[in-house]
Amino acid sequence: MRILILGGTSEASALAARLAGQSAFRPLLSMAGRTSDPRPLPVPTRIGGFGGVEGLARFLAQERIEAVIDATHPFASAMSRNAAEACAQVQVPLLALRRPPWVPQEGDRWIEVASMEEAVRALGDIPRRVFLTVGRLELPPFAAAPQHTFLVRTIEPIGEALPVPHVIAIRDRAPFDEAAERALMERERVEVVVTKNSGGAATYPKIAAARALGLPVIVVARPEKPRGVEEVATADAAFDWLERRHGRTP
Repeated sequence: MRILILGGTSEASALAARLAGQSAFRPLLSMAGRTSDPRPLPVPTRIGGFGGVEGLARFLAQERIEAVIDATHPFASAMSRNAAEACAQVQVPLLALRRPPWVPQEGDRWIEVASMEEAVRALGDIPRRVFLTVGRLELPPFAAAPQHTFLVRTIEPIGEALPVPHVIAIRDRAPFDEAAERALMERERVEVVVTKNSGGAATYPKIAAARALGLPVIVVARPEKPRGVEEVATADAAFDWLERRHGRTP
C-alpha cells in the first residue's frame, strides 16, 4: 500500500517510524523544507511543495498513492486545504492526524487571540520582556512593537525576520523540560509568553512553567482546518486506520 505522509510534526515522524519495515506498506514522508536539518527518519523522504492543489493531485496520480495522512502542523492550514481538495479530485482516501489543542488549566493566565496581529496588540504599549515562541515565519508582525524586548526561540536563525532594537535569539529544538523552561524564564526576567496553540507534549513545558511562575500567556488560536475529513489524534490510531484500509484488521 503506497502511503503519502504530509509531515512536519512529531506525530508524522512517529507514524513513519511505525511503518518502517512493514512489508505491507510503502510510506513516503513529505516535508515542507522549512527546517534545514530535519531529523533523519527510516523511510523515503521528499522535501518541498507540490505546486498547489493541481500539483498535489498530479503527484498522487503519478505515484499511485493509495492513502494520504495529513500530519502537518496545526497551523499549516493551506497544506491541509490543498490535501483535502487534491484527494477529493483523484479519489484517494485522506486521514487527518491532528493532535488536540491545549486547554487552560487552573492557575493559567491565558489571553486567547485569533491572530499574530492580535497577539501584538495584546502585548500593549508599555515595554515588556516577551518570550516569543511562535516560529520564525510568524515573527514579522511583532516588528510593529519595537518597545518590547523579545526573547525569541526558533529552530532556524531568525535573520532579519524581527528588525527591532532588543532581540535575544535562542536556537533550540523540542522536546523541552519544564524545569529548564522555568529557569530560562526566570534568568531572562520574562514578563509574558506568546505562543501558538500547537498542542502536544513536546512544547507544553513552557505553558506549565508560565503557570508555575504566574506569568500571562498570549495564546494564538489555530486556524480553521478542512471540515468533513476523518481524523485521529495519535500515530497509533493512524496506523490502525491504515491497517483497516489495507484489510489486515476487521
